[in-house]
Amino acid sequence: MSSSPADTPRLAISQLRRIRRIVDAAVELAEKGGFDAVRLRDVAEASDVSLGTLYKYFQSKEDILLFAINEGNEHLEAAMAERPARGETAVERVSAFFARATRGLTRRPNFARAALRSIASADATMADRQASYHLRVSRIIIAAMAGEAPDLSQPLAQPTGTPRQRELALVLEHVWFASLLGWASGLHPAARVHEQMASTAALLLSDAPS
Repeated sequence: MSSSPADTPRLAISQLRRIRRIVDAAVELAEKGGFDAVRLRDVAEASDVSLGTLYKYFQSKEDILLFAINEGNEHLEAAMAERPARGETAVERVSAFFARATRGLTRRPNFARAALRSIASADATMADRQASYHLRVSRIIIAAMAGEAPDLSQPLAQPTGTPRQRELALVLEHVWFASLLGWASGLHPAARVHEQMASTAALLLSDAPS
């Protein structure tokens, strides 16, 4: 199974429709009841496919939720390409991106918590989906640093930016993920995620060129 819908051109339309129903059903169950509510039998029933058919496309509920959050990141990157993060400095632009991304993710809190748990607990069989998640977030951060729109024409695995920008993006992404986990566990509100990312961006990027 491919790591994102854009990578599945050889699937028949009927297969893509099944995948769409499966993912939508899992997201709805997650938003209603969180991670534990996403039981594969219930997903199969809600999406009108057999459990065997579901297993043809996904290995686990973590796999489905990772697919869903990767889809969300694809939509976010496309939106950032149309309307890049604004700001006079790298700090302002990166802070604006994280504020936007956090608002979008936490808008569906139960799904977000389930998806974050899936990212944190994914095993080696889901390495491709995890890699897609991290590469896409890093690519958006680097574009925001540079004051540019993400280049959607480039393969996701192709390195972007300078080595230092890639290192900074990795640190920023890790801080964001840790902060989101704190939000998911009830340690702090979503607004605190915004504040932490703004502070981290200022610490790391204050000497970065505009």
